[in-house]
This record gives sequence, C-alpha cells and structure tokens, in this order.
Amino acid sequence: MEAPELERRLVAILAADVEGYSRLMHADEEATMSTLSARRLLIDNLIGEHRGRIANTAGDSVLAEFASILDAVSCAVEIQKAMDEANAAAPNHPMRLRIGINAGDIMVKEGDIFGDGVNVAARLEGLVRGGEICVSRGIRDHLRHRGGLVFEDLGEQLVKNIAHPIRAFRLCIGGETPEQEGPSIEETFEAPELHSAPASVTELSADNEVALELALWDSVKDGRPAELESYLDQYPQGTFASLARTRLEEAAHSPPGPVMPTAEDAAAAALDLAFWDSVKDSNRREEIQAYLDQHPNDHFAGLARARLASPDVS
Repeated sequence: MEAPELERRLVAILAADVEGYSRLMHADEEATMSTLSARRLLIDNLIGEHRGRIANTAGDSVLAEFASILDAVSCAVEIQKAMDEANAAAPNHPMRLRIGINAGDIMVKEGDIFGDGVNVAARLEGLVRGGEICVSRGIRDHLRHRGGLVFEDLGEQLVKNIAHPIRAFRLCIGGETPEQEGPSIEETFEAPELHSAPASVTELSADNEVALELALWDSVKDGRPAELESYLDQYPQGTFASLARTRLEEAAHSPPGPVMPTAEDAAAAALDLAFWDSVKDSNRREEIQAYLDQHPNDHFAGLARARLASPDVS
C-alpha cells in the first residue's frame, strides 16, 4: 500500500495549551476535564469563524492553521477574550491559555500538520504566561503597520529542539502597553543611525551575533553529538566549529558509556524488590509462584525458581 502523498503549503500556525494543566488535573480531574470541554467549544467555534482549520488536539493542546496571518492573530485575540469572560463567569474553575503563532511552510499528512514552522509555534507559546499571545518576527513584521496592534519585543530566544534563535514578540491585548521602557519598536526602526538605536532594534548587530553564537555554544558544548551538530549547522565557520568537529570525532570513536536507567526502569526495579521482600521468607509455593508470574525475568527470578524446587516449600 502506497503512503499518502505529502501536501505542502504556506500557512499561519496557531498553537495553544492550558497553563498549569497538570496542576489543575492533579487538584480536580473531573472539574478540569469539564472546564476544558466547555472552553474547547468556544475555541473550536472561534477558529471556524476565523476561517481556520483544527489540525490536531492532544490533551490540553490545540493546533490550527490559517490561510491568513490576520485571521490567525484576530482569532487568538478573540480566544483570549472569550477565555477571560468564561473565567469571570466561573471564577472557581479558571483556565488560561498560552498561544503561539508562527508563519511557515508545513507538510500535511492525513489532516495533521508537520514541519519546523509548527515546532516554532509550539515553542512560542511557552515564552508567555496564560492569557497572553506570543508571535514570531514574521507575524509581527506582517502586521506592524496595522493600527490597533502593539507588540512587545522579547528579543532572541533559544528554545528546546530549535537550533536557531527565534525572535519573539508578545502581542499586547486590550490597550495593554509593553512592559519595557524607552522607545517603541516602531521608533527604533526610525533611528537615523544603527549605533545610536537601543538594544531592542530588530536587526542584529555584530555584537549580538557574537552573543547568540556564545549562547548556543554554551548550550551544546557538553551535549550529545546531535546537539554539537546543531551548532555546526548554524555556524559552520564559527569560532568553536573546529572544537565541535573534534568533539564529534572523539564521540564517534569512543566506546558507548553506561546506559543510565530511566525513571520507568527505576520504578520497575523498586517494585521487583518490594515484591521479593514480601515473599522471600515464605514457604508457601503459591506466594513464590505469584512473584515469578509477575517478574519472570527480573533480578530474583532465578532464586525464586530454586526455592520452588526446595522440599521445604509446600
């Protein structure tokens, strides 16, 4: 059977999740699920009203695509307003969304969307608090001259699993003003000389480029080969490129280190030990057999079989 053909298109991507969802579930699972279901109806309807398409929903997250950047941003603003109104109407069960918006080329497979643009949108949402919207530089540049929209420059951000820094902007909602003092973003673009512009100008200076390279290297220098390769992808002729290649070569010729147990392995070992401690002094065959049934290949399985063969066990 042939794999379905991948479709590509350029879209605006909206990614949202619930702030503190795990904490809310731990406090009251039923109330949290009921609130989430009610809020999802609001979110889904608003996405449809703004000509968006929901591509994926997993747990507390929503991923949607829009053919229009303005539609995506307008939808995000309306979602946050609707969430605020719903929270005011049900103050005992507040729920706040973090939203990230990016524009990029995506791959579509069986209705779901994939690609670096999707990953960036998901990372943007983690840069703001619940009730806020974070957008990429491409989104901000597209809308910067549209009246009524104010953006706070969050600077270059290094985020998980994205090799290159992301320029992020927080969208100020409902007349809110940026927290940072000094000239607005628009004023910095009009500065007559680059060297006299504040550090929030959009175009990176040489000093900023050096700082970004240093930040990326500090993040990967003691990491796995894939992390070192991410530095080389971004800075193939960078200051630390030769050192990164040397470390990659050393890693390729080094014997693999000991495999650290995962949290699941540690939990399984603890259960194995606890079960064995409860039956190790027993002379009852069914209790030792119960251990073997549960842990046939674990640490004490051989000893358990030897005990079963003993005439003292009945």
